[in-house]
Amino acid sequence: MSTAPKPRPHSSSAPLRVGLLGTGSWARRVHGPALAAHPEVRLVGVWGRRPEAAAELAENLGTRAYDDADALIADVDAVAVALPPDIQAGLAVRAARAGRHLLLDKPVATTVAAARELADAAAEVASVVFFTLRFSTATAPWIAEQADAEGWFTGRAEWLGSIYAPGTEKPYEASPWRHEKGALWDVGPHALSVLLPALGDVTEVSAARGPEDTAHLLLRHASGASSVATLSLTAPDAAGGVTVELRGAGGVATLPKVWGDGPLDAYANAISALLTAARTGVPHACDVRLGLRVTEILAQAERSLHDGERVTT
Repeated sequence: MSTAPKPRPHSSSAPLRVGLLGTGSWARRVHGPALAAHPEVRLVGVWGRRPEAAAELAENLGTRAYDDADALIADVDAVAVALPPDIQAGLAVRAARAGRHLLLDKPVATTVAAARELADAAAEVASVVFFTLRFSTATAPWIAEQADAEGWFTGRAEWLGSIYAPGTEKPYEASPWRHEKGALWDVGPHALSVLLPALGDVTEVSAARGPEDTAHLLLRHASGASSVATLSLTAPDAAGGVTVELRGAGGVATLPKVWGDGPLDAYANAISALLTAARTGVPHACDVRLGLRVTEILAQAERSLHDGERVTT
């Protein structure tokens, strides 16, 4: 990954003024409550594509609804985005060009061009991409420990969801972008966010289709290690779950089954990470440059799925 300029520090010790862009399930259940509760944040307002949803969420969070996204961007120091990736990318570019720090969701975009434009725009602001396991209290230390270890030979990641299975509440069942882009783009970023720190950057990708939206990725890493990832949103309920296993000279390491205290606490940690990056000017490891690299790798995997060829990244 290329080295970007350090962002300009946010010198104020006052609470960071943040605007929330998005009103969907994740915004209602995680982004909004975590921002409203964070002691070093002032949630200035909420904007959404549906004004009535923005008004309802703003009332629940004790803040103001904005009718215009740029008006909210003008009133804050940072934006938190809870929108489909290709809507997120355009708004985040506008916010970054206005000098606002960015707390983004994954993937940052689903095209390399959009992700690269965003990374270029965000070169002088702080950014954090919310790869959940990189901020969860149980998994983040495990990932850091594996990144420090040497001699990994191979890795395996299985991210099997069942968001369309009948019989239980599925908050993402109606998500248009997930229907269109599938597991590769929804849970693929999570798998890469764990594999890359331990095994290094990806140098080759090949991919094969499985049942429905299932994708199988074979990855070659800069360290010489290889890994496989199986990704699905359409697995049977009984088959769902997440497994990450690394094997090497030191033995076998397995991702903890319990991921800390849940997404609210993980997102609170991501907020704190953005605050630190904004105040010190030191980029976070999960900044928009990592978001760009993940998009590049997934785009190559998508190409391999389409063409049936191995792709050098």
